[in-house]
Parts: sequence; structure tokens; C-alpha cells
Amino acid sequence: MVTDTDAGRAGRSIVLLGVASGYGAGNPACQDGPAVLRAMGFLDDLAAARDGFRWDEPIRLEGEPATNPLYAVARIVARLAERTEAHVRAGDFPLVIGGDHSCAIGTWPGVKQALGAAGRLGLLWIDAHMDSHTFRSSPSRNIHGMPLACLLGHGDPHLTRIAGAGPKLLPQDVCLIGVRSFERSEAELLAKLGVRVYFMDEIRRRGMHEVFAEARQRVCAQTSGYGISLDLDALDPAEEPGVGTPVPDGLLRAEVMDALALAHCDEKLLALEIAEYNPYLDTRFATARAIHDLCRSLCEPCQPAASNSLSTNGRMPP
Repeated sequence: MVTDTDAGRAGRSIVLLGVASGYGAGNPACQDGPAVLRAMGFLDDLAAARDGFRWDEPIRLEGEPATNPLYAVARIVARLAERTEAHVRAGDFPLVIGGDHSCAIGTWPGVKQALGAAGRLGLLWIDAHMDSHTFRSSPSRNIHGMPLACLLGHGDPHLTRIAGAGPKLLPQDVCLIGVRSFERSEAELLAKLGVRVYFMDEIRRRGMHEVFAEARQRVCAQTSGYGISLDLDALDPAEEPGVGTPVPDGLLRAEVMDALALAHCDEKLLALEIAEYNPYLDTRFATARAIHDLCRSLCEPCQPAASNSLSTNGRMPP
């Protein structure tokens, strides 16, 4: 089990986990996203952040048949869950780079496992979609439209039993932000469970900064820690074209960066996941630069903790 000291160190080493999997998507090209980001060095300046930075070995099905998407995704996410659990237990900060968003079926069960049986995990799900289908409800049957349902305990047992049986998240510990494209069946499931969804019209009315702050407070209220799962199609495709399922009128990069800065050096933030980067649709690498900027918003070096002693002018240090 992770202790508060282990999970909460502001200077945790950042470990990037590339998930070379597009098995859950209609367009599998996002499987190459992590490799492109690494080869082009878009995230190299994270090396100055916190206590260090390194890429872990990529997670892929090398030399294995993958004729059945369900079994392929199940194998991939089981490996990812083992990695995220190990890194959180070691006091690292996992930064998972997908692949399609089915990677969340592995990322968050692993983080939850590291918290121990009694630990509750909160999750901010930033996405244009609800990703709360099951095979019964999904028109496309693509697994990247199912991960949140799986984390809440609904879906195929091959996916809901990753890192142990049972739901990995409680509905009251989850918030969706940026939703603007969904089917009735998944909306009905989330409404029945009582999951808080911040649709784009509410964000436009209240502002992303206020919505993110409120959602973060909700997912932290009764949990041991929380994570952020960001599907890049939450962003407006007019700015960030490198996604397989773009939806117009999304979040702007600047407002998401401003919101994520609220979680900068947050001791309760256990991991970050960014999914669905398709480098072949990314005009002039605009979306790759967005990934860089979003990561920097969270991962810039933390300021040293203020001393308990008074400064020479009688005031507490800033």
C-alpha cells in the first residue's frame, strides 16, 4: 500500500509510459503516437521537472497475434496496470501516453491497486465523449468508447477484472469535463449512477477554470488520491487536429493549461494520462505541442516548501 509520504512527494520522478495500442479504436494510427513524441523529443524538457524524467519501455503486443481486439486490449491493459501500480508504489509519477483511450482500463486499476484495498481513487475525465458504452450499447463496438464504464464496473469481464474484480471507481469520485458527443444509453448509465458531467455549455457559461476547480474538489473529497485522464479530442480540433474522432467547439489549449495549473504540485495527484494522439493527422505537429504544453502545466518544477522559521524582516518567506 502507498503511504501518504510516498504518494504525495512533490518531487516525484516522472516516468513516461507509452502505450503502443490502437486496438480499441476505429482508426489504429494512434498506436504510433507515443513513439513519434519520443523520437521527436517533444517532451524532453520535462527532464528538468521534479526529481527527474525517463521513458519506460513501451507497452505493446510485440510478435503476438491480435486478431481479436478484446483480447488484444485485455493483454495490453493488464501489462499497463502492472506498470502503473509498480511506479506509484515506488513513489514515481506515471505519465501515460496512449494509444487509444482504452488504455485507461489499465492505467487506473493499477493506480487504484497501489492505494490498497481501503484506498479510494478519484478521477477527472476530460473528454468530448462519455466513453461509457458496453458491447451491448455501443454502435461501433470500439473499446475506446467503453473505458469509463469498465472502471465503474460495467462491461466485459475481460476488462472489468483488470487488477482485481469489482469497480475501480465509485461514481461520486468521478467527474467528466468537456462532453459534447454521446449516445443516450451511456448518458443514461452515468445519470443512473450519479456521475457528475460538465457539458460544454456549462463550461462556456462558468469558465473552465471554475469548473475544473469544482470538479477537482469533488474527486478529492473522500479519496486517497486522484488522477487526470485527458482525451485529446476534448480540445478544439481547429487548434489541435491530431485526433481520430474530432468534435467541433471544444476546449482551447490555453484554458485547459490554466485549469491544469490548479493541480500543479498537488500531492494528491497520482498520475496523468493523455490518449488518442494521431500523429498522421497532426498538421505541423500542433497537437504534439499541445501535449507538451499541457504536461508542462502540471510538471514544472515545484517551488521548495516554505521554511517554518521567520525571515530577517520578521515575515514568513513567500
